[in-house]
Amino acid sequence: MPVSHKETVRQVVNWWYGLQPDMEKKQPGDRAALARLRRCGSVTEALFEPETQALVRKCGARQDFELSRLALVAAVLAHVRANRAGVSMARQIGPVDSGDGATALCKPVRFRRLLDAATYDDCLRAFRRLIVLAGAEVDVADLACSVMLWPRENTRDDLPGDQVRRQWVYHYWNAGTPETTADKTN
Repeated sequence: MPVSHKETVRQVVNWWYGLQPDMEKKQPGDRAALARLRRCGSVTEALFEPETQALVRKCGARQDFELSRLALVAAVLAHVRANRAGVSMARQIGPVDSGDGATALCKPVRFRRLLDAATYDDCLRAFRRLIVLAGAEVDVADLACSVMLWPRENTRDDLPGDQVRRQWVYHYWNAGTPETTADKTN
């Protein structure tokens, strides 16, 4: 995307907050847009929504894969009701005890299917299910960052996506964060 990945995630989070009703701040939000995005059955349908196009413009996306990734993020985040900052979604849905998959909100078999999700529409379905399992309260920035990099469809280099998926495995099983080569040399 024309702007940095961190800046894009920041724009996405601001966009999400703009749609959320907040009675304390007397912000009406846009419940109708959220409802339309929640009903989208595919990423292509989400692209037709005016709020998705507003997000695309905010982020300065121009290429097809950028548009598709932002539409995926918009359709997924429409299901999030509250921001639970500081808790990665992978940790949130993972087992309470690192060796016992039975205590996980998302059972290991379903988590494995999530890791295998490759197309935009597969990711849309899988992440929507996770949000339901998490009670619709997730770290919006963490989820947006992951969802943007997750699909394998139309990628020239899947290294960032693979890194995100590996990080999710570590967090899911509460195994910490893997050390990178740069960490070892510094």
